Amino acid sequence: MGNGTSIGKVRGLGSAHEGAHHWLVQRFTAVGNLVLMLWLVASIVLLPDLSYSTVAKWLAGPIPSVAMILLVISTFWHARLGLQVLIEDYVHEAGTKFGLITALNLAVIGGGAFAIISVVRLALGGAA
Repeated sequence: MGNGTSIGKVRGLGSAHEGAHHWLVQRFTAVGNLVLMLWLVASIVLLPDLSYSTVAKWLAGPIPSVAMILLVISTFWHARLGLQVLIEDYVHEAGTKFGLITALNLAVIGGGAFAIISVVRLALGGAA
C-alpha cells in the first residue's frame, strides 16, 4: 500500500463512489412510497364500502392495479436498500454479511413477487 507514511497507509481506502447512487435511490423510493401511499389511502377512503367485491372491482381497473404494483415494487425496494445498509454497517464477518444479503434479496424478491401476483389475481377476478 505505502511505505509506512500516513498517506501511504490510507491510499486506496477512500470512497468507492457508490454511496451517492444508493442514497439517491433510497430517497426516490421514499418519495414514491409517500405519493403512492397517499393515493392508496385517498382511494380507499373514497370507496363506498370495504367489502371484498367492492375492493376487487376497484382494483380491476388499470390505474389502481398498476399503481398498486408500483407501490409494492417501491416499498420492497426501499426496504431492501435500508436493510442492506443496516447489514453492511453492523455485520463485520464477510461470510455472514454475504449470507444475510443473499437471504435479504431472496426474501424481497419472493415477497414482492407474491404481492404482485396477488394484485394481478385480484385484478383479473381470480379466486380469493
